[in-house]
Amino acid sequence: MEGILPLWKERGLTSHDCVFKLRKILHMKKIGHSGTLDPDVDGILPICIGRATKVVEFLTDSGKVYEGEITLGYSTTTEDASGEIVDLTPVEKVLSNDLIDSTMQTFIGEITQIPPMYSAVRVNGKRLYEYARNGETVERPVRKAQIYRFQRITEPVFDAQKHTLSWRFQVACGKGTYVRTLAVDLGKKLGFAAHMSDLTRIKSGGFTKEQAVTLDQVAQAMANNEVEKLLLPIEYGVRDFPRIDISEELTKKVMNGMRIPYWQFGFNTCPDRPIALYYKECVLSIYEVSPSDNNMLKPKKMLRRQLEMKE
Repeated sequence: MEGILPLWKERGLTSHDCVFKLRKILHMKKIGHSGTLDPDVDGILPICIGRATKVVEFLTDSGKVYEGEITLGYSTTTEDASGEIVDLTPVEKVLSNDLIDSTMQTFIGEITQIPPMYSAVRVNGKRLYEYARNGETVERPVRKAQIYRFQRITEPVFDAQKHTLSWRFQVACGKGTYVRTLAVDLGKKLGFAAHMSDLTRIKSGGFTKEQAVTLDQVAQAMANNEVEKLLLPIEYGVRDFPRIDISEELTKKVMNGMRIPYWQFGFNTCPDRPIALYYKECVLSIYEVSPSDNNMLKPKKMLRRQLEMKE
């Protein structure tokens, strides 16, 4: 069994929990996920099964889209609704939409973030959340993130009793973005302590919510011997690379992992990005420019070691 499964992760489960449960449902060990989701977050979690685990990194590199809620008025230890309150800045009136929207727009493009203490980033061999649980603080590395879209999608809601202001948002971002931190940093720019009070990932690895299936649906499909119908082929995971169809003669060289001059693939100049090599509708390998010789392309990732043609 092999393929890519667009799983809908429910709240209360870690991404590892989902992999563990799928291993029991599908009776196989070679399963991996592309992009961790926090337990309090639900949404799309692409799962790679069997040989498809080789394309995990390519699905992880693809952009993601989230919908969630930002709340001004207080911040938390975890930067989301599950943490303890650490700072209070009561909101006394509704902020204008223009102010909120224009401030959100300042985050478009490449930004820097400091990961939350409750995150899986390693510092000196330990996860940040391990330090946080022990009451320790350490200097956290500054990271770059790419924000493609960050917009308000509802009217702000003012709670006069709690002195908070909340609104829902949508963000399209690159890998490694901490949406919790984005909410906190937005609050700081607006002059308030803030946290991310809700979050759902609605797109990841090219999958949307409408394509997703739950663990229960996978279990039912397995019981009915129909689980293959839920899986997309390994080729789905490399669809963002330029596709090059090659001859049988060139296929033999590719299958042996040989370095090959770029012009043998039909290029007039050396390609500036990796390419996906296909033979009879099957992706064989991802090739890229050799760092030691710009005229040669070499394997970046071998996806098939033997030809198993599709029917």
